[in-house]
Amino acid sequence: MLSERDDKPKILCVLHQESSSCGRVGMRLAEMGYAIDIVRPPLGGQLPETLENHAGAVIFGGPMSANDSDEYVRREIDWISVPLSENKPFLGICLGAQMMVKQLGGTVSANEREFAEIGYYPLEATDHGRTLMDWPGMVYQWHREGFSLPASTTLLATSQEYENQAIRHGENAYGIQFHAELTTAMVHRWTTRGSHRFVLNGAQTRREHLDGRLLYDAPVRKWLHDFLDLWVGPAEQAV
Repeated sequence: MLSERDDKPKILCVLHQESSSCGRVGMRLAEMGYAIDIVRPPLGGQLPETLENHAGAVIFGGPMSANDSDEYVRREIDWISVPLSENKPFLGICLGAQMMVKQLGGTVSANEREFAEIGYYPLEATDHGRTLMDWPGMVYQWHREGFSLPASTTLLATSQEYENQAIRHGENAYGIQFHAELTTAMVHRWTTRGSHRFVLNGAQTRREHLDGRLLYDAPVRKWLHDFLDLWVGPAEQAV
């Protein structure tokens, strides 16, 4: 007999470091009734050949680039064809979004100013984005590369430095450049372990990160709940 956990619809979550966490995405999906199935390809984790046993998949961020030549990077980019071809809900966050764009034939690169969005920066929804939900005006970022807009995608949100901030492909594949998944503990951890990146062009100070969390996080948290409801809905509705 299956355990209660085994009997729940599963969401595949792809992480890239031993210390990485699914953060609020994992917490919210669990509240919605899903079991979280974590795979870490850089540490030898194997991606499934099909998502027939999963209700959807999320590829999270990481310090690597979608342009890197590492075997697991290429493998993940190629694997994204699985949820896309099976029409399974897919979400790429930061690196995961850039990997999806590469799978769709797009490009990943820094902008002309080599600007690093590390901290809180403005976000503006497009007309398409506004028809789906309300969007926060400021979001947490941690990247120095952005992605192009493949012809098969729709732009949902934009910003000044990296104009492609949220995209949709098909019915249920999304890529977002920003990080709505971070818990307060994760912000403290990132700003401690990643403090060497604060010297990059455009990066904000640790104090600005922490102050921004207090000022801007409530709308981001609400957006994440609304988005996940739109993306997969409660587990009892999963097919």
